[in-house]
Formats: sequence, structure tokens, C-alpha cells
Amino acid sequence: MSSPTRVDNIDMGATVWMIASTALVFLMIPGLGYFYSGMVRSKNALSLVFLCMMALAVVTVQWVVWGYSLALSETSSNGFIGDLSHWLYLNVDYRPHPNAPTVPGVVFATYQCMFAALTPGLAIGGAAERIRVLPTIVYIFIWTTVVYDPIAYWVWAPNGWLTKLGVLDFAGGCAVETASGFAALAFYFVLGKRRGFGEEKWQPHNHLNIILGFAFLFFGWFGFNAGGASLVSGRAGIAFMTTNIAAAVAGIVWVALAFWQQRRFSSFHFCSGAVAGMVCVTPAASLVSTWAAFPMGAVAGLFCFYAVELSLRLGIDDCIDVFAVHGVGGVLGVMLTGVFADKHVIGLDAGVVVAGGLINGNAHQLLIQLAAASASAAWSFGVSYVVLRAMNCVPIFRFRVDAAAEDHGLDFTELGEAGYSFVRDLALGHAHSPTAKLSSKHQITEAPTIQHPHDSRPVLKGSPSSGTIADHTPY
Repeated sequence: MSSPTRVDNIDMGATVWMIASTALVFLMIPGLGYFYSGMVRSKNALSLVFLCMMALAVVTVQWVVWGYSLALSETSSNGFIGDLSHWLYLNVDYRPHPNAPTVPGVVFATYQCMFAALTPGLAIGGAAERIRVLPTIVYIFIWTTVVYDPIAYWVWAPNGWLTKLGVLDFAGGCAVETASGFAALAFYFVLGKRRGFGEEKWQPHNHLNIILGFAFLFFGWFGFNAGGASLVSGRAGIAFMTTNIAAAVAGIVWVALAFWQQRRFSSFHFCSGAVAGMVCVTPAASLVSTWAAFPMGAVAGLFCFYAVELSLRLGIDDCIDVFAVHGVGGVLGVMLTGVFADKHVIGLDAGVVVAGGLINGNAHQLLIQLAAASASAAWSFGVSYVVLRAMNCVPIFRFRVDAAAEDHGLDFTELGEAGYSFVRDLALGHAHSPTAKLSSKHQITEAPTIQHPHDSRPVLKGSPSSGTIADHTPY
């Protein structure tokens, strides 16, 4: 029997590092679920963890069927979308991809699969506590095909139009962060606000889940940002450190701003700020000197903090702040990469020659970065909105749960399970109460208050609403 063709330039160290990084990025997916679950009410916690893990399963199938080929095909001649030369992982084996010439193609493809699986999980956070499971599963498959794959192709495929334009986006400022943030905003415009938003006061139900999920995200982000960088040149080490610095600085800035407003410290604020810092540095991770992570983290902490404030003042119900942190942070990161990209750092890899960013006197790079951020945001929001509206027209794919289901919680009504036994018992008791069968409208017996977890403004009392069902279950 003849042996398989040998590829001489495969590097064992780079291959092992990318496999390890794939596992690190995988860990971000349940981490995201736990992070989200702690930020919502306990009756909806399990559904978010479940949807994040379902996103991994659905996107894995999509990626093998055609997603990888559409997003990263090196043989497509057009600048918009890949061909189907690698559908069903055809010829995805030991032969390397141009984007990772020293690792087997199947390793690179699987690493990129984790990126694709994480992104819709980020986006669905914008619809937390009011979204049905079945249409969400279908939507994840469609969204990855028509939103994530094209943007990834533009930015990372050898013939993508933004690649040819000269965009600098190392680890996902456009396809992951900006795309997920603006898709979450589209969810808000289609689904509307949660029942009781602006009237009742809700807080994260489990800060330990938030910290646990954040820790998984932080740990996995090192693989996310450094997994594709060169070990030999040291750029993987640079990406590792810029990720750490940006998270630390943004977390400190966010906590300081919150303390200035509220006169108390908050673990929740620190976690949100640190995530914003990592989002912002993602497109620049191995393209900048380590010192650049300080201003990038500070800008992310400042701008994303006030983006949350602005969203609240505009009445946008994004309970997990996906748009403010990932959408705004992603755009900031793409733009700041155009400022701080350092040709000397990028040139550490042999044969790589670029003009760098503004710090190297290349102001034109800012225009390219602006085009990339604008195109990614517009495509993600526009296509997401159209797909959501179209699916909503089909009864079986209607996204929003009914009023009674929203009151009882998605864990019980959509999954028939609960993350906590007391939530199950409360839901069962509420579902079996005589008043629960009278109407899908809820009744608030006194004027309650609601406040977003990040909102430090004085709470305004609402007016009672009418209806014939028992009041909201606050658990």
C-alpha cells in the first residue's frame, strides 16, 4: 500500500498549539452559557446554557456540510462568498490552508469551527428570556450560512474583498464581535422588550455563575486570540499578553466608572468590563505591541460602559448587553487596530510585509478598517433582521414565547426542565393556579420598578397594568 503524500512544512509545535487552542475556544461556549445564565432570572438560566451548546452542535453540522467552504475557500474566485470545493470536508485533510501553512487543513478547519459555533451563541443573548427554542435552532443554521460565513470570507479568505483591500483583523473583530453584536440588536427590533421591562426591578440571579462563565471565557480567549499566531516568531506570546492586559485594564476602568456612580464595587461590572477589553483587542491581538493593549482596554472600558448607559436611556432591552459590549467593542477594536497595528510586530513572521497602522504613518489603514467595520455591521444587522422577520411570518417559527410562557420561564415551558429545583416547583405551582388559566395577560397589583443590572439611575415607578392572570413570577 502506498503511504499518504507527505507535507514537509507541517510544524508539529504549531499543530499541537492549534489543537490545544481549539479546545480552549470550545470551553468558551459553555462558559458563555454560564455567563449569560447568571445575568438573567433563575427561571431562564438553563435555556441559555442549552442554546449555547445547541449552537455548537448545529454549527458543527453546518460547518462540515458547507460552512467551512463558504467561509474560507481558497479556490473561489469572487470576493463575496466561497465556493463548495470543501463541502462535506472534501479535501480537508493533511493539506494546509493558505491561512495556516504549517498545520494540517483539518486542524485549521476545526479550529475555525469553534469560532463559528461561538458567534451565534453570542448573538442570541440579545433575545434572552423571551425566545423559543425550535426557531432559534433553525435560525442558528441559517444565520451562520448567510451572515457569519460571508463576513468571514470577506475578511479572512485569500480572495475576500476586504482581504484584498488590506483589512487587518486577526481574530474576529468583524465576523465574530461586530456581527454578533449587531445581530443581537436586530433581535431586539424584531422581538421587542421583555414583559415588565421598565416597570419591575430584576437583578442577575447568580453572580457566581457570572464569574464562573467569565473565567471560562477569559481562559478560552487566550486560545481564541493566540491560537492562530506563530509560536516561532513570538506573535502568539504577544497575542496572549495583549489579551490579558486589555481585559485587566478594561475591567478596572469599568469598575471605577461604576464605583463613581454607585459608590460600591461589583463583580458583575468587573466581568463585563474585562469581556469588553478582550472583545476590543481581538482583531489586533498579534498585530500590535503589548503596550497598545493599555489604551485599547481603557477605551473599551469607557466606551462600552457608556454604550450600556445609552442603550438603557433609549429603552433598548438587551439584558445581556451583547450590542453594547460586542457590537460597540467590536467596531472599536477594528478601528483601533488601524491605529495601533505595528508593522514591526507583524513583520516578525518571515515574509510578511505590511504598512502598519496610524502609528507607522499609514492613515489610509483607518479608512480600510472603517469600511470593514461598516460593511460587517450593516450586513449583520440587515440580513439578520430580514431573516428574523421572514421566519416570524411562519407560525411554527414564531420566535417569541407567549405571555404565560414568559411569566413561567423558558426553562419550564420550552425545556420542561429547570436549572434549580425551587424554580421547577414555583413554575409548577404557578402553572396549576386557577388564575393562570384565565388569560395570557398579566396583572401587576402595585406599581413595581425595574432596573437593568448595569443601570444606576433613579428608578421610575410605572403604572399598574390590567389583566386577569397572576402577577409576574420574579424568580
